[in-house]
Order: sequence, then structure tokens, then C-alpha cells
Amino acid sequence: MNLHTPLAQSLAKVQDARFQPLDLLAGRNVVEKLIELLLSGVPDCPAQMISLLTEARQELEAVDTSQVKVVVFGGGSGLSNILGGDSRHDNWPENPFLGLKAVFPQTKAIVCVTDDGGSTGELLKDLPLISLGDIRHVLLSSIQLENLASRYLLSENKARQVAAFLHAMFNFRYELPPRSVEEMLKGCSCDPSVLPISLASSLSDLMELLFRDEDLCQAMQRPHCLGNLLLAAAIYRFRQGDEVPGAEAIIQGIDWLGEALGAGPHSVLPCTVTPAHLNILYANGVLVAGESKSAGGHRNSPIKRVFVEFADVPQVPDQVLTAIAEADIVLFAPGSLYTSIIPILQVPGIVEAVRANQKALKVLVANLWIQKGETDLVWGDPHRRFHVSDLVKAYNRNIPGGVNGLFSQILLLALRDIPGSILQNYALEDKMPILLDRGEVWGMGFQPIEAKIYSKYLLNNRKVQHGPRPLAQAVKALYALRDVAEPEKTLKISGSPTAPMPITINPAKQTPSQRFTEMIKRLERIDMPGSVRTAMQDALWNHWDILPAHLCNIKKVELVNVDNWHRCQQWDKVYSFFEPEGGVVKIRSDIFYDTRRREMALLVPLGQALLGNYASHKELVPVEVDGHPAGKLYRLHLRPVSQRNCFFDEQQLAYYLQLVRMVPAADNELLYTRLANGDEGFTPPGLLMGLTYAWYLDNRHAAHIEYKMSISLLPGS
Repeated sequence: MNLHTPLAQSLAKVQDARFQPLDLLAGRNVVEKLIELLLSGVPDCPAQMISLLTEARQELEAVDTSQVKVVVFGGGSGLSNILGGDSRHDNWPENPFLGLKAVFPQTKAIVCVTDDGGSTGELLKDLPLISLGDIRHVLLSSIQLENLASRYLLSENKARQVAAFLHAMFNFRYELPPRSVEEMLKGCSCDPSVLPISLASSLSDLMELLFRDEDLCQAMQRPHCLGNLLLAAAIYRFRQGDEVPGAEAIIQGIDWLGEALGAGPHSVLPCTVTPAHLNILYANGVLVAGESKSAGGHRNSPIKRVFVEFADVPQVPDQVLTAIAEADIVLFAPGSLYTSIIPILQVPGIVEAVRANQKALKVLVANLWIQKGETDLVWGDPHRRFHVSDLVKAYNRNIPGGVNGLFSQILLLALRDIPGSILQNYALEDKMPILLDRGEVWGMGFQPIEAKIYSKYLLNNRKVQHGPRPLAQAVKALYALRDVAEPEKTLKISGSPTAPMPITINPAKQTPSQRFTEMIKRLERIDMPGSVRTAMQDALWNHWDILPAHLCNIKKVELVNVDNWHRCQQWDKVYSFFEPEGGVVKIRSDIFYDTRRREMALLVPLGQALLGNYASHKELVPVEVDGHPAGKLYRLHLRPVSQRNCFFDEQQLAYYLQLVRMVPAADNELLYTRLANGDEGFTPPGLLMGLTYAWYLDNRHAAHIEYKMSISLLPGS
């Protein structure tokens, strides 16, 4: 046989090749293969290989993690899910004791506190506290079987019954406030007889405090999740007299309730005890306040930056810094990119503490899905899909000092293991996965690790979500294999990391509840129907960008019947406006009672009112050329500065008028003009201010506003 032919050379290579047992496992490297071995078991193979793989798997399983200290950062569902299953889901009581807490009993969760939606937002209206919803959510997911059983001398079956009771109680939501503890329990269909006596007594004390404490009783009048109220009551249990609950009361209350429920000591901690909210800066220059706007804002522009605004100098609990310093593993949980991890790491002191701990294994658990309003558009390239590298770049852009020293490995769900038909169904629902661009991520200096960390239970129901049990096992394998992982690479990430920024503190040092109280007092000075007052309160709460001073020119709000609506609509279709004479907002009643259009009807005249009585008079003068009509000249005469009642100073007003294409007269500083050609109309400055104001506050109104900003009723073609 000619040994120099291509076939002979190929056969020689095959005969010389050595086949190792790990070659039977899916994965690109040793770490991925051993995680696969731990999660999926030993594949069918020759007996000798089975023996070797079985021994390796047993050694991995035998690694003792009972004393391994884990810190997990996150907020809401993503953090709750990997800790112990998403405790808001109906099926959580079926398996309440799995997840990270089962594999790593010394796990501590550090929770984001910038949430402002739902029951949490309702609580913030009345109580000067941090956001509690995510903490409540994570507390329930942190309940451990061993803690419940040892604390209350329960069997496993009895502990499951207790967990099911707590799940029903903490997730119960009411619209009408209950009048008694008994009515509250009846409403959430809870049978207290399944509880140990001491736990029942503790929860009963909290519920009675809700009806006894004046502040808590007031808060109960709004629709709420009972778990949030119980957590608030636990905090108020430790406040000093009638004072606002301080840092100690917040930590003591959370810890006391957590231990009563069966979570470990300091197992759930807020990233700060200072009330705070999120500001979001979009690529188009719009800056909006409030976390809830990130998903509902529909800005059609990528998010560039987010930053936290604190009600006062931010305080980080000592327990948080201690937990980070002692951690053997630091995890960044999956969740909303801009509203869970980033706000935590913007709290002064936390990111420095993570970097200072150089002994810990540090892992980012990547998100599965693109999220509307956050990761559906890419900063710098809004025309392509969002990738894992974009996730890393966003962290680098928004975290002081960038991602250096925060994590070296990125744990991802292996999409190759998800049936294409399921991904196709998600695509039909406009839900797309965040794709791994492995080469780009590897080139940045991070090790991407793909694994089957999905919930098999949900996959059988054709849903894809992180599975608490497989994810915990994957983290265990990473910890066990930390010495055989790929060597650390030099960080090479494009774009400059965020430099340390000055701490942003609310100028008035107001908590959300204090701001809301001030807004209500402002509204009390305005004459308006009760239904309008309620709607105004809702609008002012929803839009934290609205300042109390924005209301200064409004004296009255009137609802005008359709038959009595005499405002000329030749140039627009706006059914609310501000009348400077008397400071009256007028809204056509049918528009106000249409819930889809009500908020816009409130915001447009609110924006107009910023200009106040800036104009002394306006006129529309026909323009002729050679005796033929050529258009119209709009002439705006300003009041003298001393006679103006305007939110803007003279320079700001002049800038605005020129921005909307009004031309200042050369010989009269109080005169501005604009020429409209032919039969064209245009948007007067006052109306344009109102429309722009409404658009800036909430882009959901853009469809209405863009239609109205065509404003002129052009002749039909």
C-alpha cells in the first residue's frame, strides 16, 4: 500500500487518534463537558468509559458546598427564580426548596430597590421606605427546608404545607381594603391551622399592626399585595416611636421576617436603605425618571445610560459589604439589564467591594430573552439584534469603572438544546433570544460557558426559562472546577468604562412619598372636579419628571361638555388647552372620560401652562405677492418680562421660540414671526410646547402627538 496517498495518510491519523471519555459529552471545553456530565448523567458508552465518567460525576456531586458563601445580585423574578424558584408562580409550592439555596445554604441575596410599579409603587406613595416588592419576592424564594424544619420541629411534608400557606398569603392581592385580620385571611384563602403556633403568632402580630399603626393603616387603603404590607409592618415594628424607619429598622425588619419564614440570617439584603429611583437616558437625548418607564416607554431609541437618583446620601448596610468581602462565589443573576444589576452597582461602595474580593469565583448569568424597551435596540447600532457582547458593553458603559474585576465567566443557556419549534413559537410572539457571539465575547477577555440550565418542567410545557436546580448544579460545577477553568485573559473591551460619577441626590432630598404629598398639596390649591383631581394625582405619580413648580400657573381645571366646546379646530384636533387668562385648563369632557386619551388630555395643557401668559396677543396676517395670496404671517407679541407669568426665564423662552422656528424681529425684542406658505398651517408655540411636553413624559402618546403635530388640516388631494 502506498503510504503517501491522501487516503493512507487519513487512515493513519484515524488509527493514531485517541478517544477520551469526555469526547462523548457535549461542550466545547472541559468545564462545559463536566457541567453536562453533572446535569445529564453518563451517556451510553463502553463499560470502561462508563466507570470513568461515573467516578468523575460522583466526585463532582460529593463536593461539599454547605459552607461555601455565595452572594447573588439582582432584582425581581430573575433573582427569585435562581435562588429557589419564582415564588410568584402558582406552581412554586410544588417544589419550594430547590435552587441555589439548596446547594449553597450560605447564600445571601442583595436586592435592587428602584422598583416603582404595582403594589410597590402604591406603598411608596404613603411610606418613606425603599421599594419592597422585590425584597418580598426574594424573601419567599429564600425559605429553606432545613431552617423551617429545625426552627419549628416540622416534617418535610408539614414544611411544604407551611410554604404553600406562605405562598398564598404573601401573593394575595386585594382591590378593596380588608376591614379586619379575619377578612384578610379569608380573602387569601389561608388556613392558619397549618402554621406552627409561633409563626402564626408572628404573622398575626404584623397583620394587627397594619390596622393599629396610623401610617400603615393609611397605606392599606390602596390596592396591595399582602406580602408587601407584611414586610412594611415588620420594618415599622422596629422603628423608634413615631419616627421614620431608619436604616436599622429596615435591616432588622427584613431579617426578623426572613428568619420567621425560614430563610437564613441576613439571607436577603437591600443594596441600600436610602430610597432611590432610576433615571433613563435614551440615545435621542430624552431623560425620563422611573423604572417602570423602561418597559412601557416605547421610545424607539436605544438606552444609552441609566443612573440612580437617591433621596439623600446613600447608605449601604454593613451586612452587604461584609457579605461581599466574605463571599466565595459572586453571582450576577439574570434579569432586566438596566433595572436590576446596574442600579445595585451604582450604589457607592458596592462595586469597589466586589473588586476588592479577589478570591471569589465571579460569574455573570446571562439573560435569555430580548426585553422590550431595554434590549430590543442596540446602543450604537439600532438596526441589528442584541447579543451577549452587547450585554457586557452595557454593563461596562453604566457601571463606575466598567466591568473589570466584576466577573470573568458568563454562564448561558445552550440554545442548541432547545427545540427549534419552541423558539419559532416565541419568535411569532415577537420574543427573541439574546444570541451568543462567542468570538466577540472571548475576544473581550471573558469565558462563555453554555449549559442546559433550563427548566425541564417548563420546557415540557413549551416554555424556556432558567431552571433553579440545573443552574445551581452548574454553579457548583464551576466552583468545583475553578482551578481547571481556562486561564484568565486580559480584558479587551471596546469603549471606555464609566468613570466614577458624583452621587446624584434629589435636590429637595425628598422620598417618593414626600414628593407625592407635596404634589397633592399643590393640587389642593387648584379648583377642579374630584374625578379630575384623582386623574391628576395618578398622572403626577406616574411621571416623576413633573416638578411641583410646573403647576404654578394653573388655577382651575374645567370639563367642558361637547355641545359647549367652541374652541376653533381649524388648525388642530387637540381637545384640551390652557387658557392664560385666569389660568384655566379646559378639557372636553368626552375626551377626559375616555381612559385611553385622558392622560394626554391632562399633560398637553400642563405643558402649555409652562409658558403662562407669555403672549400679549397674536395675529395672523395675509401675505400677498404681486397681488396674489402667498400665505400667512403669524405674529407673536410677547408681554414685557415684568408682566410675564412664565416658568421660563427670558433667555430660555427666546431659545425655545427660535427652536420652534419663530423669527425674532430685528427692531422689536418682543415680536416673533413665522411665515406659512399658501394654505399650510403650523403648530403654534404654545400648542407645540404642550405636545412636546406630553411626548417627553411618555412616548406612548407619540401616535396621538405625531398625528396632531401635522396639526394643520391640509386640503384633501
